[in-house]
Amino acid sequence: MSFSDPLVRLVETIESSPAMYLADSGIASYPGAAEFRSALAALVSEQKDVLTRAATIIEQREQPLPQAPFPIAFTAWHDVDLRYLVSRVIESLKRQAVDFAALAAQGGDAAATELAGRAQEIARRHADALEQLAVRLRAGLAGQPA
Repeated sequence: MSFSDPLVRLVETIESSPAMYLADSGIASYPGAAEFRSALAALVSEQKDVLTRAATIIEQREQPLPQAPFPIAFTAWHDVDLRYLVSRVIESLKRQAVDFAALAAQGGDAAATELAGRAQEIARRHADALEQLAVRLRAGLAGQPA
């Protein structure tokens, strides 16, 4: 197993996620609350920072960068309200947090451990924030502090 394997798995997990798909296909084009678009954009921004750092390390190790395709099922999401899609993003973030915790626990690769820990923190924090936002929007409290 090469040292970059955990980093490759981290990159593949993030790149093929619902949040990245929504960003790639244009979050602004989806119907739904602007607060969801803002929250998703913030998530994607942080995850792209992790991807950039991981890609730099993978390239320094002279390993090929992974190309993670989106599941074909995501293409059915066009014109679907973000309220529905955010629940899919939250589910994905919760799975990511578990996966990243397992990657961080593997040890043996300090860079992968650090980035997996960072990715886990991002996934947990944004899953919580999106859940809270969904509750506020359902209660008609959009635009009010959490």
